[in-house]
Amino acid sequence: MYKKILAVDDDADMLEFLDTLLVQYGYEVKTLSRGERIFNAVSTYKPDLILLDVMLGGVDGSMICSALKAKAETRDIPVIFVSGYYQAASKIYNLEDGAADDFLLKPFNIQSLISKIEFQLAA
Repeated sequence: MYKKILAVDDDADMLEFLDTLLVQYGYEVKTLSRGERIFNAVSTYKPDLILLDVMLGGVDGSMICSALKAKAETRDIPVIFVSGYYQAASKIYNLEDGAADDFLLKPFNIQSLISKIEFQLAA
């Protein structure tokens, strides 16, 4: 059975890239371009891991992550922030409850992404 990844980013090119790449690595992928749709998508798709941009065109990815981590049914889903905003890395360390599980700075090395995904899914 394929592991499911939900990728949330407001950059359509990034979503297309992630979809193509992750499918090649054997993952099932669903993409979202709007952060406010994530809760419905998580409920229906039931991802094993979420790749979440921090800056989602007016929606704060760290607030989404906090909300996901606050709910019993979603708190154990690993969340990896993927962002071109370097200061976003501090968000995984400054939030005690509701923090993302990892961070990857754009542009990223493909093997780094795959390694982080594999690590989180194995945890």
